[in-house]
Amino acid sequence: MSEIYKGNKEYFPGIGKIKFEGRGSDNPLAFKFYDENKVIAGKTMKEHLRFAVAYWHTFCADGSDPFGNGTIVHPWKNAEEKADAAFEFITKVGAPYYCFHDIDASPDADSVTEYEANYKKTTELLLERQKATGVKLLWNTANAFSHPRYMNGASTNPDFRILARAAAQIKASLDANVILGGENYVFWGGREGYTSLLNTNMKKELEHMAQFLTLARDYGRKIGFKGTFLIEPKPMEPSKHQYDVDSATVIGFLKEHGLEKDFKLNIEANHATLAGHSFDHELRVAADAGLLGSVDANIGDPQNGWDTDQFPTNVYDALKAMMVIMDNGGLGSGGLNFDAKVRRNSTDLEDLFHAHIGGMDTFALALEVTDKINQDGKLAAMLDKRYESFNTGKGLEFEQGKMTLEDLRDFAAADAPVPQISGKQEMIENMLNRYMFG
Repeated sequence: MSEIYKGNKEYFPGIGKIKFEGRGSDNPLAFKFYDENKVIAGKTMKEHLRFAVAYWHTFCADGSDPFGNGTIVHPWKNAEEKADAAFEFITKVGAPYYCFHDIDASPDADSVTEYEANYKKTTELLLERQKATGVKLLWNTANAFSHPRYMNGASTNPDFRILARAAAQIKASLDANVILGGENYVFWGGREGYTSLLNTNMKKELEHMAQFLTLARDYGRKIGFKGTFLIEPKPMEPSKHQYDVDSATVIGFLKEHGLEKDFKLNIEANHATLAGHSFDHELRVAADAGLLGSVDANIGDPQNGWDTDQFPTNVYDALKAMMVIMDNGGLGSGGLNFDAKVRRNSTDLEDLFHAHIGGMDTFALALEVTDKINQDGKLAAMLDKRYESFNTGKGLEFEQGKMTLEDLRDFAAADAPVPQISGKQEMIENMLNRYMFG
């Protein structure tokens, strides 16, 4: 990878390549825990974490919210300048990947042919910068939710003409993905849901969504996309009720429609909490189904009831997430994408670096602690012991499918009363503190 990408203009002057300086450093523009070359469990941190920069929040978000106009002014004014700024930033922060929506990087247009022409030109710009830097595309996607045409959904829209318009965006995005060597392709159903069942045929809409995803899968494979298709669960917002509510719902949908061999899940921390789950729960559900694909790394504000997309700084939550990810054998072709934005009052370009440094250090520290836990082995041993009654005898026969319901009843009637066995939750939580801070 090139040290720093240099376009026609330097957009982040005075900031060089962010280096690892260790825990003792007080330099705010240096990593304290993320040493990309440090080997942990047989791979470097860079290989484990596979960090990606999100085009939309980092280079498009202007600080606006439902109650106020933008506060952040970007010095890049068009697609080429934005691409130069993006690759300068990505190479300075040292992330190996990036992600984007179509209209984050390329000008939108009502005309399909004009939209496609814009996208083709932008894809060429991105490819040139990828070749110059070695930065890779983790995944891209199509924004089929922001434009007013998608107010009633895209693949689930009651108007076939809108569904077809969304298909044009997905086709163009898949074309771009193959050219750029994308390792995954994401679907996020921002408007794939409903506000009221009074005017919604939910069964028909879900069947349309499955057919749409099937056609996209078939086209992607036809043009040479060999990566993983990803669906990103979220329960609501902007729709009142979105069809991809959480991991379990998406897994059931994929299996019902025979898509589970091509699709996995992209889990976002903030979406997990909006669904009433924890981040590690959603990761675990996907991992246990063999469908954990990638991660959008952020956090939400527990006092706010919406998707705040803050940079991850909670090491405890990141640790529990990394424990699942490492137990899963990693993320395969996926990675940790910072689907996060600086706060409305963080208006300096330098703040983008502080935010990414913090997020990368958080997960690097979580990775180190996870490895410490795995090397120690005590927590795994406690978990195994809790289920030891299934390792032999009748418990093992049950797991092997060798017992009937009558057999279970007879065992219960004959067996002596058993003592209560503590789950030791508080002790385990104290152990995590010791691993983190001891």
